[in-house]
Amino acid sequence: MSKTAFIFPGQGAQRFGMGKDFYKKSQKAADVYDMASKLLGLDMKELCFEENDHLDLTEYTQAALVTTCMAMEQELVSRGIEADVTAGLSLGEYCAIAAAGGMHIEDAIRTVRIRGLLMQNTVPAGKGAMAAVLGMAAEPIEAVLENIAGVTIANYNCPGQIVITGETEAVRRASEMLMVQGAKRVVPLNVSGPFHSPMLGGAGAELAKVLEEVDWNTLRIPYVTNVTGNYVNDIKETKKLLAEQLASPVRWQQSMECMIADGVDIFIEIGPGKTLTGFLKKINRHVRVYQVSVWEDVDKIVREIKESAE
Repeated sequence: MSKTAFIFPGQGAQRFGMGKDFYKKSQKAADVYDMASKLLGLDMKELCFEENDHLDLTEYTQAALVTTCMAMEQELVSRGIEADVTAGLSLGEYCAIAAAGGMHIEDAIRTVRIRGLLMQNTVPAGKGAMAAVLGMAAEPIEAVLENIAGVTIANYNCPGQIVITGETEAVRRASEMLMVQGAKRVVPLNVSGPFHSPMLGGAGAELAKVLEEVDWNTLRIPYVTNVTGNYVNDIKETKKLLAEQLASPVRWQQSMECMIADGVDIFIEIGPGKTLTGFLKKINRHVRVYQVSVWEDVDKIVREIKESAE
């Protein structure tokens, strides 16, 4: 029996104009943007739809991206497309939990606004860095990092793409060593901090306090967590996992492999960009992958999925 997963991108997928067509054409999507604006005291339409100096700042990016992804998800569900399981890369995990029924969209948006502030302000500018390691397997990367203090793996994205994170000098030294050991390229990332490193442990502790205020609901469907790469069926686990997530590696490849092993054969990436679609093509080329980024994508997905089910 076919299974469908909704997957949601993380920070970096944002772009000017995201969701503008949904706001104009979908009342359900418009309601999400209007709610977020009122909830946060921000003009979410201006932040997401028009060119500005704020969208790429972590403290604004996270709320804007979750708002956009959930606005798109609401329209897709209203058309009769439903998921059997969800997952989200880093920030996207909040969308996954909301889509699985574990938290209200309002709580997801409110929480990631604070999460963005914590992530941006915990480590002083210039003290931390991240870099993408291309063309090298995880095991030899891990072996190199074992001998360099202050740097760890941030993301297991897909075969041939691992992200490292940590203290600026440690990331630099690790990058040089990885090139010597066979990496095709090591690309410094333009980020405001060493995300998913132990340096964010303090932010995780603060976030745990915020998560205590969330109104948690029983999950309608399971989601897959970044922290372990496995299914979560009990919402009671979620607070601890989301707090740990800030300082833990994102096990995205493992998450996708877990879902595929469970019979998920249709993946729908919901949000701007096609990053997760690209990862999936490198993880397993046999699953069907759809992408909801613009309004026309919804019509196409609804038509194709309903036709295939007949």
